[in-house]
Amino acid sequence: MRFFEEKRREVMKHIEVYMLEKMNDFLKPIDQIWQPSDLLPDSTRDTFFSEIRDLQESAKGLSYDLMAVLIGDTITEEALPTYESWLSMVDGVDKEQHSGWMTWTRHWTAEENRHGDLLNKYLYLSGRVNMRAMEVSTQYLIADGFDIGTGTDPYRNFIYTSFQEMATNVSHRRVASLAKKDGDTLLSKMCGVIASDEARHAKAYKHFIGKIFEVDANECMIAFEDMMRKKIVMPAHFLREVGLKIGQTFGHFTDAAQRLEVYTAVDYVDILKTLIEEWQIEGLSDLNEAGEKARDYVVGLPNRLMRIAERMKNPMLEYKFSWIHG
Repeated sequence: MRFFEEKRREVMKHIEVYMLEKMNDFLKPIDQIWQPSDLLPDSTRDTFFSEIRDLQESAKGLSYDLMAVLIGDTITEEALPTYESWLSMVDGVDKEQHSGWMTWTRHWTAEENRHGDLLNKYLYLSGRVNMRAMEVSTQYLIADGFDIGTGTDPYRNFIYTSFQEMATNVSHRRVASLAKKDGDTLLSKMCGVIASDEARHAKAYKHFIGKIFEVDANECMIAFEDMMRKKIVMPAHFLREVGLKIGQTFGHFTDAAQRLEVYTAVDYVDILKTLIEEWQIEGLSDLNEAGEKARDYVVGLPNRLMRIAERMKNPMLEYKFSWIHG
């Protein structure tokens, strides 16, 4: 076990050099990237209150399920302290403040932090949200933490983030399309720029894992298999509302996303297919017996999951969220 931990630390040091070279490709300069105030009504303008009225009028056209998904997405984004502390605990991350991986974690966090800020302000101004109920759920989600099955292993963690950033991109992109369809062009633009950030972040983590496959294919392959056997759980899987037990609201949130086809079982399979292709899993050679079995399992998994996904029916039972006013 100690040998594998030491090797992972060596690999993390190896790809840290690559990460620092490419960081500006994956993250944008702070003084150039969009900020929430660029998209929201400006309180310094005389038109501020009329802009809010326009925002609220557009928000009225959003469906109940879309509001539920948008609020759930916002709460997920706002649980950022959990994700930052989780990434800082990964093996091979030098905890010194100005080390390469800690620099990456802080800059990634700084970009992600804008997402929750933007969506939270939009929801507050929309007039459709019980903000206290939403804020309670956010505090619960941060306090409850999460268990995504990665431990402190960098391979499993970066496989998870590769998958999850792609899933988040899909979710925000679909919400953008639905908001536009419902007549809310401002929200559509907001979710579109967030989705663009998530796509860049996904690209980064996929590249990190690609570099790991180059130097430690066998162990990375086994880690990939392990994560897929456990299934990639969403970061908000402990989501709850006031008075409910841990995780009790998450199923209702995902039901709403499934009904709207914001994020479905088919999307899960499509992301897996993309990762298999981008990491060239089928062509991996020089694996030991365990690595070959892991490769064969992962390569065959999309077809098995697709058969299950095709049999799944959209959940029809609607749920009344405490977050949505009225």
